Amino acid sequence: MLAVLAFGAVRASGALPPTGAPEARTTPLIRKIPSTGEQLPVIGLGSWITFNVGDDVAARNQCTEVVRAFVSAGGRVIDSSPMYGSSQETIGYALGKLAHPNVFSADKVWTSSQGAGQIEESRRHWGVPRFDLLQVHNLLGWDDHLPLLFSMKKAGHLRYVGVTTSHGRRLEELEQIMRKEPLDFIQLTYNPIEREPEQRILPLAMQRRIAVIINRPFNQGELLDDLASHPLPNWARDVDARSWAQLILKFIITHPAVTCVIPATSVPSHARENVDAARGRMPDAAMRKRIADTIASLV
Repeated sequence: MLAVLAFGAVRASGALPPTGAPEARTTPLIRKIPSTGEQLPVIGLGSWITFNVGDDVAARNQCTEVVRAFVSAGGRVIDSSPMYGSSQETIGYALGKLAHPNVFSADKVWTSSQGAGQIEESRRHWGVPRFDLLQVHNLLGWDDHLPLLFSMKKAGHLRYVGVTTSHGRRLEELEQIMRKEPLDFIQLTYNPIEREPEQRILPLAMQRRIAVIINRPFNQGELLDDLASHPLPNWARDVDARSWAQLILKFIITHPAVTCVIPATSVPSHARENVDAARGRMPDAAMRKRIADTIASLV
């Protein structure tokens, strides 16, 4: 209920256009990072699996075109991790080819020890002077790594600190960390069929002024595969959604706690389509419920 009330408050503030607004949004929706007020586009780019292409030059060039399409459409947040194979090197290759566009670099610490060494290796892979955001991946060793990240932030070697989880795992532990630590960001899974975070985590993020990145919006493509045999409802046009992917993304980004969602893709046109989900008319609370109920009935 809190999430619904909060959503209504956001609409009342003018941050989101109501369904059926006469003028559709022409620029991508943005959200503020609560701890600083910095603005970010709500659609980012993930790199799990899709950018793990090794030394294959053709595949790296394809990923470069994905980044080009993403940035050209108005995207900024790119997320990766040492866990993602060669994805970091692929991102660095793409950023170099594109003359280092203005992206928001989000990476992770994923090790039981030697976090500083891993962070420096990740930074070299990306080819950036510093990361905008570093997150403790899947809460692995969070109590050891957070002091390091906070010290890096204090020294000006890092801008934001966060922690991540996925697949709906370890939400109770995440909640405890959110209550205890001065986090700038959390990252977790949330979509129309994985809505447990609405109960406690997303309201708490709003209360604690923590930005939220959403991973696995399509459950690694499985949700879109399940919906592929069903036609997009005619009423999707009321929120300017041209595909199931856009409808799902519009559902996610119109929760007021969500700062950014990071769908992954290896197809440039899909990167543009994803960013375009942040344009046009947006669902209100009633439409968000309709989206979730419809998708739940089909999968």
